[in-house]
Amino acid sequence: MYIRKTSLAFICAIAFGFAGNSLARACEPPKQVTEGTPRQVRDFFEARRWKVVTFFGYSGAGYEHPFAMLKHASRILDGLNPRRTVINIGATAQGIGAIYKVAKRRGFATTGIVSTQAREQGVALSPCVDFVFYVSDTTWGGYLPGTATLSPTSDAMVTSSDLLVAIGGGEVARDELLAARRLRKRVTFIPADMNHGLARAKAASKGLAAPTDFRGAANAAFLPGT
Repeated sequence: MYIRKTSLAFICAIAFGFAGNSLARACEPPKQVTEGTPRQVRDFFEARRWKVVTFFGYSGAGYEHPFAMLKHASRILDGLNPRRTVINIGATAQGIGAIYKVAKRRGFATTGIVSTQAREQGVALSPCVDFVFYVSDTTWGGYLPGTATLSPTSDAMVTSSDLLVAIGGGEVARDELLAARRLRKRVTFIPADMNHGLARAKAASKGLAAPTDFRGAANAAFLPGT
């Protein structure tokens, strides 16, 4: 994996020339990676004048039906113009990150916003993301403990997005989607189960009882009573 830390201004210059590339872009390096504040991340998107569509969902928790998740994503992508839209996710390949490959095949530019916790813990980036923004954060996202304030990573995710699409999702996705709704941003929620086997294994590793509900915290917030 090729990673070069560079300035946001340099990345913006590259992005402006990106629209001239042919569609059906391949997933290959070089990858442009930088660290920025939520304000700098927003400046990047505003300078490019992209419509930012961000997908939320399960990452390490995986999906019980990954192909169904990709079908949902494909239907969303069907209604978007790849010459004017960037597909944004959390930069890694796990779970919801599988959408990156589909988006690249359809000719979309791709971006990722992720906490510096991912870099510190050696989490691999997706090979299909064009521009990655690490946001300095002591958490993985969601609300800061004991507050109703989004962490820097989630702040960058929510405020940079024009349309937020969640296919399932845990606590972090729930917090981000609720914050987006308060900001009157467009939010779409599609229910999906996390991977049952992974969820049971995680509970067992912590000495907890096996879970019986795999719909995720975002489901409870957006589809109460289901």
